Amino acid sequence: MSQFSVPWTTRYRPSGSVFARNAVVVGALLGGGGVFGLGVAESALKGHPAATFLLGIGPLATAAALVVLAIVIKAWRGVESFLMRAAFPILLGAIAGTTLGVFFGALFFEWVQSLIGHAANDRTRFTYFGGELLLSEIAAALPNLPRLVHGAVWLFQFPLVRDLVNLGVIFGVINVVPAYMIWWERKIAGRIQSRLGPMRVGRWHGWAQTVADGVKLIFKEDLIPDGADKPLFKLAAYLAFVPVVLAFVALPFGATYVFREMDVALVFILAMMGIEVVGVILAGWASNNKWSVYGAMREACQMVAYEIPMGLALILPVIAAGTLNLNHIVSAQDGGWFNWLAFRNPFLFAGFACYYIASLASCKRAPFDLPESESELVAGFHTEYSGFRWSLFFFAEYAAMFVVSGLAVILYLGGWNSFIPPHWVAGVGEGALGRAVEGLLVSGPLWFFAKVIFLLYVQLWLRWTLPRIRIDQVLYACVQVMLPLTMLLLIGNVLWVWADTAWFGGGWAGLSRVMNWALGGIGAMFMFGFVAIAGYGFYHRRRLVGNLVVDPLPAS
Repeated sequence: MSQFSVPWTTRYRPSGSVFARNAVVVGALLGGGGVFGLGVAESALKGHPAATFLLGIGPLATAAALVVLAIVIKAWRGVESFLMRAAFPILLGAIAGTTLGVFFGALFFEWVQSLIGHAANDRTRFTYFGGELLLSEIAAALPNLPRLVHGAVWLFQFPLVRDLVNLGVIFGVINVVPAYMIWWERKIAGRIQSRLGPMRVGRWHGWAQTVADGVKLIFKEDLIPDGADKPLFKLAAYLAFVPVVLAFVALPFGATYVFREMDVALVFILAMMGIEVVGVILAGWASNNKWSVYGAMREACQMVAYEIPMGLALILPVIAAGTLNLNHIVSAQDGGWFNWLAFRNPFLFAGFACYYIASLASCKRAPFDLPESESELVAGFHTEYSGFRWSLFFFAEYAAMFVVSGLAVILYLGGWNSFIPPHWVAGVGEGALGRAVEGLLVSGPLWFFAKVIFLLYVQLWLRWTLPRIRIDQVLYACVQVMLPLTMLLLIGNVLWVWADTAWFGGGWAGLSRVMNWALGGIGAMFMFGFVAIAGYGFYHRRRLVGNLVVDPLPAS
C-alpha cells in the first residue's frame, strides 16, 4: 500500500459520510435514552446503582463513543496528519497508559476490597445481587462524594465486574503488542536482507503499515471452503486466540501490576498456552485441505514433544524459589544481576537455555515453524483462512511470544528487578521522590518490558538467521536431546538446592558463590555481545550488501 487509506476516505467518501451521519443519529438516540434512563433510575428505582449504570451510564458512554467515531471519520485528513507525526509518542503512550491502567485499577480494586472487609464483619444480610456492601454503607463511608461514585464502588465489589474491566485492558495490550511486533519484525527482516522494509505508510519508517493491514483484513471477504466443517472452521481461530488472552490475566508486569494475582499463576498460564494447540489442530482438520492437515499434525507432534522439556525447565526455578506464585519468585531475585535465578547454579543457567529453545517451538517460531512451512505447505494450518480470522492466528502467535518471553524474564531473569543492587541508590530521595527513583532504577514494569523486548528481539533475529529444520530433526532434538537433558538438569538442580540448604557454609558456600559470579559474568558477556553486534550492524547499516540501504526515502 503506497498510502494509508481506509474505505471511508477518498473514493469511498460518500459511504463514509453516510456512516458518520448514522453514527451521530444512533448516538443522539442513545444519549436521549441514557438521560431518560437516569431519570427513571433516580425516581422509580431510588438511584439503585445497577439500574443507574445499565439504564443511564451505559447508553451515554456508547453515544459518546459513536459521536467521537463520527468526528474522526469526518475529520480524517487532520487526524491522519497528526498520526503521521506522532508515531513514537503514541506507542509510548499506549505502553504507559496500559501499565498505569493496570496499576491504578489494582489499587482501586484493593481499596474496594478493604471496604468490603470492614463492612462484612458479622454480616447477616446482603444486597440483591449478593454483594457485601450496601449502598447506604458506601454513602456513609464516602459522604463527600457524589452518588455516581457510590454506585461505581458498589458495582466494582463484584469479582465478575472487575474481571470484565481487566479483560478490556488486556485487549488493549493484545492490540498494541502484536501490532508493534509485526512492524518490528518486518523492519528487522528488511535490514537483515539489506533492504528497508515498510517505509511509506505513516511516513516515519512505515510505522502505520500494520494498522493499514489490519483495516484491510477487517474489510476483506471471509471465505470458507465448500468442503470445510463450517462450525469448527469458525471456532478454531477463537480457540487459538482466546487462551493467549487469558494467559495475560495471571502474567504480572510488576509487583502490583497484575490483572489477577494467583498462587498457581504459572500452572494457569501453562494450561492456557496448552489450549492454543487445539485451535491449530482444529483449523487444519476443519479446512478439509491436505496441506492444512499436514501443518496441524506437525503442530500436534511438535507441541506434544516440546511441552515436556519446557515444563521441566520451568520447574527448575520453582524448586529454587520454593513457590508457584510469580510475584514471590521475582521477590526471591531481589538484589541485582547476580541474584537472578539464571545465575544461581549451572543447572538453572542451562535450564534457561532449554526453556528458551522450547518456547520457540511452542510459539511455532523458526527454526521450528513447521506447522506453517510456506515453502512446503502453502501456509500450513491456516491456508484456507482469510480476513479477520486469518489475522487472529497471527495475533495469537505474537501475543504468545510475549507471554513465553515474560515467563522467561520472571522465572530466570529477575522479573521487574533491574541489574542494579538496591543499596546503590539508597538515600537518593525520600518520600515520593525516593519511590520514583527506586521504581525507575531498581524495580518497576519498565525493566520487565525492557527484558521482554530484548528476548523478543532475539526471537525475531533467529527467525531471519536460522534455516528451517525438518520435522524428523525437530522431534529428534526434543526426544533424544532436550528431554534427557532437562531431566538431568532437574535432578542436578534438586541436589544443588538441597546441598545449599543442608551444607551452606564453609567450602560449599565459597563454591556456590564462585559459580554464581562466574555464571553472572558469562551472562553479562552474552548480553553485551548481543548489544554490541546489534549496535555494530546499526552503525554500519549503510555498508551492507545491496544498493537499497541508502536514503531514497526521507525516513530511512
